[in-house]
Amino acid sequence: MDYQLLDAGDGRKLERVGPYTLIRPCTEALWKPRLKPERWADADAEFRREGKKSGWVARTKLPEQWPLRFGELTMLIRPTDFGHLGLFPEQLASWDWITERLRKIRRECSVLSLFAYTGAGTLACAKAGARLCHVDASKGIVEWARENARESGLENAPIRWIVDDVKKFLRREVKRGHRYDGIILDPPTFGRGSKGEVWKIERDLVPLLELCREVLSERPLFVAMHGYTLGMSTQTYRNLMEDALEGLPGSIHHGELTSIPEHGLRPLPHCAVVRYDGLKE
Repeated sequence: MDYQLLDAGDGRKLERVGPYTLIRPCTEALWKPRLKPERWADADAEFRREGKKSGWVARTKLPEQWPLRFGELTMLIRPTDFGHLGLFPEQLASWDWITERLRKIRRECSVLSLFAYTGAGTLACAKAGARLCHVDASKGIVEWARENARESGLENAPIRWIVDDVKKFLRREVKRGHRYDGIILDPPTFGRGSKGEVWKIERDLVPLLELCREVLSERPLFVAMHGYTLGMSTQTYRNLMEDALEGLPGSIHHGELTSIPEHGLRPLPHCAVVRYDGLKE
């Protein structure tokens, strides 16, 4: 993989992203960095949050985008105006876990990817032979995901690309009787749907998970949820999934996704992860 977390501390993280070394804000990294200041000073660019003047400060001129090898995929990296790159590298552990399950069973599976962003989860499942439904409220983000599919040689994979509000889409899927063997969801703290619908996690996550239960097949393979909302613990996410999936055979486990910097420096926590595993009782 062409990505490596190099160090973290003082509210920032130092990353190697393909041929470039970048610094981005990181609220979790409250400790002191371990690498020497000169290593940080050599970064090609840094994203700084300074009120209305937030943006990238580049020592090296960055291209608008560049390809990054990510597991079995190739993703297009784009330094956005809000500091994102179009990829959450820590989630590779989840894609490995999911694709392992998809490859264990000898039947075609249908997977629903919600808040699907630029498509890493979608494409990992497609690479493992699943049929996908990719849903995100942003037309531009869905097009970015489709470009990633082409970069990864999956332009002809069985993927439905949907630009829609997730809740509205799920309600229609329930009425249509569509069912899925696996669901991936990365619910944001706050967001807006394709027609301005407002999403608030504290209000909308419970009914969303209830809708997810309704579109699951009779014997689902997995549900994987990642949570980045400050103030919501991993146990909270797990409790909500337990409520929504109560009575299904299988097991639920939870934890935290972290990145380990080079040379065994301090791990950086990223997000909560809760997984329902239909293969295990």
